[in-house]
Amino acid sequence: MPTAEQQLTCFILSYWATKMYLPVYLIRIDERTKNIFFLAGDEHEIVIFPNGNWRYV
Repeated sequence: MPTAEQQLTCFILSYWATKMYLPVYLIRIDERTKNIFFLAGDEHEIVIFPNGNWRYV
């Protein structure tokens, strides 16, 4: 299960992506690290950490 911070960040990033008309292809949590992988559009790969911070990969 994602943390509350990850859920909020994921929601915000999904909102931004769809506002820019980018399709959200994949949202997946890594069971080992508890990071969320977020794939939107052709080149937007983002990792969301358990504390809610995120960065481009």
